[in-house]
Amino acid sequence: LINLGNISDTRMAAMEISMKAALSKGIPVVLDAVGVSCSELRRKYIAKLLDIRSKFVSNESSFFLIKGNYSEIKTLSNHSYRSKGVDADTKLACTEVSDEAKALAKEYKVCVLASGAVDIVTDGEKVSCIRSGVPMMGNVTGTGCMLGAICACFLSVQKDIDAVICACVCFGIAGEYADANLNKRTRMDDFGHVYGNGSFMVQLLDEIYSMTDEKISLDRFNICERQER
Repeated sequence: LINLGNISDTRMAAMEISMKAALSKGIPVVLDAVGVSCSELRRKYIAKLLDIRSKFVSNESSFFLIKGNYSEIKTLSNHSYRSKGVDADTKLACTEVSDEAKALAKEYKVCVLASGAVDIVTDGEKVSCIRSGVPMMGNVTGTGCMLGAICACFLSVQKDIDAVICACVCFGIAGEYADANLNKRTRMDDFGHVYGNGSFMVQLLDEIYSMTDEKISLDRFNICERQER
């Protein structure tokens, strides 16, 4: 997992070395494009990483995932696009970002995940839109980075697009259970303290830790696939 959210000269050097090692050994790589839509430094650096990756395209066993929020994925596909801050532009429509993600996947021959209220996963041909999770997940800093880590965990077991889809689904389910558990407690304790995003984050971590096969059932999420038009 390579995350561009908190980078320095030494970390950039380490990321490059580790990515080359992973690619040479066929280890899946998740490149989380944090901040590329508002940072020239990150845009130049991710371009360098993708150039390095292009030299390993012949290695069919090497699965590569580019992950980002809607604005970050749009920036990588449309080089003239910029946003303010690291959060995604709420005006971006799912259909628009879906097309951008698909084009990006085709350009680099990779899998692309655009995370948001609807997670978009594509390999350039198949496009899957995952509708799971709750709005509160967008009110907690770091949930996007958490999803990148979960994708890396899933890809350590199964190196394909289905692993990425399952990672998004499971993360969303964890958010749904976390929200439901807080609702059971009416979000307020005996002293009138309201449960907010801090409590939600703790509950979300607990739900990820305690996830079971029983919780991951088909009726708890909705995946809509849109084939190439």
